[in-house]
Amino acid sequence: MIKNWLKKTGYVALLWTISIVQAQAQVKDTSAFSEPILIDEVIIRAGNFDSKSFIDRIRKDTTFYKAFKTLHIVSFNAENDIKILNKKSKKVKASLLSETKQIYRGGCRTMNVLSEKTTGNFYDRKGDYNYYTAELYASLFFTKGKICGEDNIVAGNTHYSTKGKSTIEKSKSQLKQLIFNPGTKVSGVPFMGNKAAIFEPEIARMYDFSIHAEEKNGIPSFLFEARPKPEYAHKVVINVFKTWFRQSDYSIISRDYALSYNTAVYDFNVVMHVDLAQIGNKLLPTFISYRGNWHALTKGREIGSFTTRFYY
Repeated sequence: MIKNWLKKTGYVALLWTISIVQAQAQVKDTSAFSEPILIDEVIIRAGNFDSKSFIDRIRKDTTFYKAFKTLHIVSFNAENDIKILNKKSKKVKASLLSETKQIYRGGCRTMNVLSEKTTGNFYDRKGDYNYYTAELYASLFFTKGKICGEDNIVAGNTHYSTKGKSTIEKSKSQLKQLIFNPGTKVSGVPFMGNKAAIFEPEIARMYDFSIHAEEKNGIPSFLFEARPKPEYAHKVVINVFKTWFRQSDYSIISRDYALSYNTAVYDFNVVMHVDLAQIGNKLLPTFISYRGNWHALTKGREIGSFTTRFYY
């Protein structure tokens, strides 16, 4: 079982692959969560902030998931920049820089490659991807052929089961859970248990939680942040977790993640950032960045990064 898992560790490890307004004082709220939450006085003074409802929204939010599903039912251009780095010199040993155009018409989407430039051994002799970073990226953001019948409905569609799925499909499900439902246990990753479940009492006690009012990307927002307490800094998986919610309707407009873990058979260190924006009546991703360093016993160490910009 472990042997089979090690063959796909490259995908799984890759997935882990996601200024504060100063107030005169801050207030600790213990009514909404198993751990105290530090809330800026500026929020308390506003008089209309319900911390319990806010935390419930964080734990049950589907706006982020819906934004990414909406990518499948709109037309857009994307700038894709993928780099694989040499583990010693940190120089780029393979890369892809491309512009793609997704066309959504008649309930179906297709993709055209407008330009593409590669370096190093980004592709193998068969034209397949040589690196897991590239293969996973392509499976998430590139379209082959015509795909029809998709929607952006999220109600009842947030289950991330990996049963019966191929390796890459399992990895995509785990990545979706990390991005769309953070703070929960991700199944199928040995030795990790529930270390990513930061809202569970036994894990929550290792973190400091805070809520601040600040402007993000020019939009009045609430920032929810979870940071490990110093004494637990080397025992947790999620090192940084920051989510900005639009004050007007609590929709997510930005997220930062920093995750790392080290075992005898694998290790990873991943940082992700995602921005969303209101495009017409739809909330859509506009920018994604990823930096990852991972290693498994059966695979060499892979250090990769990518950025994507979407234009609608």
